Amino acid sequence: MDTLPGRIAAVAARAADRVAIEEDGGRSIAYGRFWQQAQGFARALRAHGLDGGERVAVILPNRIEAAVACYAIWLAGGIAVPMNAQARSRELLPWLRHSGASHALFETTHRDAVEAVDRARRDDLRLQTWELGPDEPLPDVDGDALPAPMSDELPALILYTSGTTGAPKGVTLSHRNLLANAEAVVRYLQLGEADSVLSVLGFYYAYGSSVLHTHLLAGARVVLAQNLLFPHLLMKTAAERRVTGLSGVPSTFALLLERVKLGDYDLSALRYLTQAGGAMAPALAARLRAALPGPRLYVMYGQTEATSRLTWLPPERLDDKPGSVGIPVDGVELRIVGEDGRDAAPGQSGEVCVRGPNVMLGYWNDTEATARVLREGWLHTGDVGRLDEDGFLYLDGRRSDMIKTGAHRVHPKDIEEAVAELDGVQEAAAIGVDDAILGQAVRLYVVAPALRSGDDGTDIDRIKAHCRRQLAAYKLPRDVIFVDALPRTASGKIRRAALNDLQASQ
Repeated sequence: MDTLPGRIAAVAARAADRVAIEEDGGRSIAYGRFWQQAQGFARALRAHGLDGGERVAVILPNRIEAAVACYAIWLAGGIAVPMNAQARSRELLPWLRHSGASHALFETTHRDAVEAVDRARRDDLRLQTWELGPDEPLPDVDGDALPAPMSDELPALILYTSGTTGAPKGVTLSHRNLLANAEAVVRYLQLGEADSVLSVLGFYYAYGSSVLHTHLLAGARVVLAQNLLFPHLLMKTAAERRVTGLSGVPSTFALLLERVKLGDYDLSALRYLTQAGGAMAPALAARLRAALPGPRLYVMYGQTEATSRLTWLPPERLDDKPGSVGIPVDGVELRIVGEDGRDAAPGQSGEVCVRGPNVMLGYWNDTEATARVLREGWLHTGDVGRLDEDGFLYLDGRRSDMIKTGAHRVHPKDIEEAVAELDGVQEAAAIGVDDAILGQAVRLYVVAPALRSGDDGTDIDRIKAHCRRQLAAYKLPRDVIFVDALPRTASGKIRRAALNDLQASQ
């Protein structure tokens, strides 16, 4: 069967010396060596007992070995489970437990990964570990070449995303899902071997995974950047590497516009900009196009459950379809379902539902959650939107309470449970509020009379310090507001929509 590993093997055979992946620190790997290392690590996994269908946790930052490991796992017959290397041990542990990973790959300097793996072992989870130094290559075992996966319906990837309860939800994607998505993106971006993309998106994130695989499929070059802490260095890398593409979420481009004088850099090689991970406001799109008039801007919409991409807006339609996320990608059917269960008329809002070869197999080990969103072949996205007369999609909001901050999805429960551990806190509620850079920032409402000892801000600092110790950086609250009580429904649930109407307690 046709799969991504099979396609990449063909690329490696015809373009062995072409650079496949490059890090912003200067390390690089050619397609031929990439494939050799993937096969070598696959043989090592097999030699250490990896059986078909077993899960391998990959807890690595954006580096060459993280990409190689993914293909090695597939060649060995396993399922790759990439995890956010910025996560704390309390966040990694539920993913390890839920996936039932039999192997884990991480850096020796990643203390939270080491702690999470140790705790998982104490829970009787069998884990074979592969511990790398920051610049250490993957283990390599000599032997015969390994074939690509034999069936495109086999599970290939589990990506964890937060659900409505905050419990782990592992989106299970097949080899067919991955290839269908990659082929569609390659076509509308018109990717080829002369292209190169600069990406700050982690492989644990559906969009980051898609950027990697689409460009490898096209025989292009992927330039990995670690973060956006120094946006001027990102643009310096883009200029020096002469990249043709730049991928990010709306906050990526907002940050660049706010912090960097883009005109100071030679970005003449840029051909395309891709945006997903949330709606891009027409004003931001206009500012970006004014600052970078050369490249074509592709506004896209997707979900992890649909292997990242569902729609795309042709760049030539940006002016006459402002605010739209475009038309379905090849192979995807899209409908808007009203509250009555019928298809909504053009202009009427309803739930966005899709089907196609990129729609997930389901949630790992969660048949009930799968049944709630996959019904009669259709994925019910939980997003509210409308179609215009020309079939272009406009998003109106989300049905869930999820906070979209930068490239991340944050469930309020994660923050609320961590804050509740602090002495003096009675209860807390987190919501997302508009932010010019991140799209949304976290605002935390706290009921804690005992902590209100004064107005010097020390108690707020104490809460923020506690959050920094317990949570990944992207989950940290920007604002902490003390209130006397949280608004609740008759059944006791927090009325999140009413939180912003609260007055801070004095």
